[in-house]
Amino acid sequence: QLRVVESGGGLVQSGGSLRLACEASGSAMNSYVIGWFRQVPGKEPEGVSCISTDSSTNYAHSVEGRFTISRDNAKKTVYRHMNSLKPEDTAGYFCASGWDLWPGTCTLPPHRQYDYWGRGTQVTVSS
Repeated sequence: QLRVVESGGGLVQSGGSLRLACEASGSAMNSYVIGWFRQVPGKEPEGVSCISTDSSTNYAHSVEGRFTISRDNAKKTVYRHMNSLKPEDTAGYFCASGWDLWPGTCTLPPHRQYDYWGRGTQVTVSS
């Protein structure tokens, strides 16, 4: 099991940018898929992006073209750059990890592929 901790959230104006980080521990990260999902209180979690062990990526339509995900296995960290932020991006953002069962692709969390997620970091976008 790969433990993960999120950082980098905060308050930003509409149109601004943020970079979130997901730092892993407990195992080598290079065998794990890392994904991000977000959740607003009272609503279902929404998968945002994921990156597989070969750096293949997948994005939700709502963020495609605005968010990018990358990984640095040596630093055991996955980064998510968020550009052109909108008020509807306001949410708690959670990083999740899971063994890469299907190299070359990844499924957006939440999904049974993921077996650990962090406590989240809040992103608030003001209009």
